[in-house]
Amino acid sequence: MNAVYLSDIPRVITALAEWCACVLCVVRRPRRFHGPRLWGFLGAGLAVQCTFLVLTDARHIFLWLPCMMIAVALMFALIALCCDMPLTSVGYCTVRAFLVAEFAASLEWQLYSYTLYTLGWQEEGLKKGLLSCAMLAVVYAAVFFGIYRLESRREDPRAAMNFQLKELGSPILIVVACFFLSNLSFIYTDTPFTSPILTEIYNIRTLVDMAGLAMLYAYHVQRCELFMQRELDSIQNVLQNQYIQYRQSRESIDVINHKYHDLKHQIAVLRAEPDADKRSAYLDGMEEEIRDYEAQNKTGNSVLDTVLTGKSMYCVRHGIELTCVADGAKLAFMDVMDICTIFGNLLDNAIECELGIQDKKKRLIHLAVYTKKDFLVIQCENYCPDHLEFQDGLPVTTKKDKAYHGYGIKSIRLTADKYGGTVTIHTRDEWFEINTLIPLRAG
Repeated sequence: MNAVYLSDIPRVITALAEWCACVLCVVRRPRRFHGPRLWGFLGAGLAVQCTFLVLTDARHIFLWLPCMMIAVALMFALIALCCDMPLTSVGYCTVRAFLVAEFAASLEWQLYSYTLYTLGWQEEGLKKGLLSCAMLAVVYAAVFFGIYRLESRREDPRAAMNFQLKELGSPILIVVACFFLSNLSFIYTDTPFTSPILTEIYNIRTLVDMAGLAMLYAYHVQRCELFMQRELDSIQNVLQNQYIQYRQSRESIDVINHKYHDLKHQIAVLRAEPDADKRSAYLDGMEEEIRDYEAQNKTGNSVLDTVLTGKSMYCVRHGIELTCVADGAKLAFMDVMDICTIFGNLLDNAIECELGIQDKKKRLIHLAVYTKKDFLVIQCENYCPDHLEFQDGLPVTTKKDKAYHGYGIKSIRLTADKYGGTVTIHTRDEWFEINTLIPLRAG
C-alpha cells in the first residue's frame, strides 16, 4: 500500500481540530468577551496552537506525550480566557473538546488518505491539495456542526456545569482511556489490543475515539438529567413548603382570632365593674388594638390575607416594615397553591435580603397587587444596597452553594408561565424589584 496512505496526521490539521473544538465550547457557554475582541483572542489561540504543534512535529516518541499534554493545556487556557466559568467547568469542557478534536482529525485524515489512495492521486500535486482542502472542510463541518446541533437540542442546567474537582475523575478517565487505546498501536504492535497493520491502526483510532465520544455524551446527558430532576424536586419542595406555611398560618390566625374574640368579652366584663379613668383608658387602648388587627391584611382574598398576616407578624418581630396595597379580589382565578407560591416566595426572598441590613430603619418591603389594562400586576420591591449580578435574567446568588439556590424565583416563573404570564427582575436606586405580569383573560 502506498506510503502516503500510511502517513500520520499532519500536526496543523490536529491543531485546527483542537481549535474548532474550543470554539464549539466557547459558543455554547457564557463568554467573557463578545464581537471582535472575542474573535481576536480566538484567532491568537489558533496561531499559538498551530505554531506549537508544527514546531514539535517529528520529535522523539518519548516527547510525544508531553507535547500532547501541553497542547491540551493550551486548549484549557483558551477556553478559560474566553468563557466565564469556574476552572473545574473549564477542565470538563477541555476534556470533551480534546476528544472531539481527536475524533475529527482521525476521521478526516483516514477518509482523505483512503480517497487519495483509491483515486491514485498520490503524485498529483494540485489534485492532492484540492482534495485535502475539500475533505478537511467537509468532514470538519459535518463533525462540528453535527455535534453543535446535537447539543443545541437540549438546554443544560447551569448546576450541571458546576463541577467539583472530584467529579472530573469520570470524564477524565474516559478521555484518557480512549486516547491511549486509540494510539497504543503507534507505540506497541504486539499486544492483544493493538495491530501491526497500519490500516487497522487507523480503524482502531477512529472507532475508539467515536466510542469515547458516545460514552462521554451519555455521561453528559445522564448528569444533566440528574440535575434537572433534582431541580424539579427542589422546586416542588418549595411549592409544597409554601403551601404548608399557608396552612400553618391559617391555623395560627384562627387561634389568634378566637383569643381576640374572648378578649372582647373580657373587656366588656371589666367595663361593667367600677373602675378608675386610667383603667378605662387602658381598656380603650386594648380595644383599639383589636380593631387595628381586625382591619389589617383584608385584601379581598382569604389566601393572600393569610400569607400576608403570617409574613407581617414575622416582619414585626424582626424590625422589617412591610407595606401592602393589594386588590386580592383580582386573584380569584388563581389556584390556592399558586397564590401561596408566588407571594410566599416573593416575601421570603425580600425578607431574607432585609435581614442582612444592619440599619433597621432601612428594612423596607412594599407589595402591590393591581390591574393594568388586561393584566394582573404583582409588584414586590425591597431595599437592597448591594450590587447584584444577573445571569439569564436571574440574580446570581452570593451563597457558597450556588447549585442549589434560586429555586424560589424559578418557582415564581413556573407559576407565572402556567397562566401565560412573565416575570421581570431589575434593580434601580438601591431597590430590588420583581414584577409579575399575568393576563387576566387566562382566568
